[in-house]
Amino acid sequence: MSTVVKAPAASRRSRRARSIRGALAGASAAAVWAAQQPLDKRAFGFGFDDVELLGKAVTRGPHWRIAGTAMHLANGAAFGAVYANLHPHARGVPPWARGPAAALAEHLASWPATALTDRFHPARDELPALRGSSVAFAQAAWRHLLFGTVLGELERRLPATLPRRQRG
Repeated sequence: MSTVVKAPAASRRSRRARSIRGALAGASAAAVWAAQQPLDKRAFGFGFDDVELLGKAVTRGPHWRIAGTAMHLANGAAFGAVYANLHPHARGVPPWARGPAAALAEHLASWPATALTDRFHPARDELPALRGSSVAFAQAAWRHLLFGTVLGELERRLPATLPRRQRG
């Protein structure tokens, strides 16, 4: 017979607050990423757009940008929530480097999936090929570095606890 051990209420509140703080930081970092994409597309001379990649995976209509932005922000929020709960365990990594390190690790881990995107994405004929492109890899690395830096700094600077709701 196994015994279920429940975390104390204070610990659950702390974990929830940490997750919300991370999600807010992650969504904000994803917004910075999306906002700067037109600039890095010009700087890199490559038309890779994450919002387009996501949005056109779910709709081919005129609302792909809205769908893609929502998905991009949600992905940033999810990554941020996980990051906020895991980064305290990265003891050997200086606090300023934890966000960039986590984001670049995700970039390296997920990049091989570009082969699937190039082959199976519903809008693959409208999107630039990513697999084998060193420019696309560098562009995505830049975006992850930016995202991780913003995520890490915002997550560190947001209040450790969230205000409690007042009961009326």
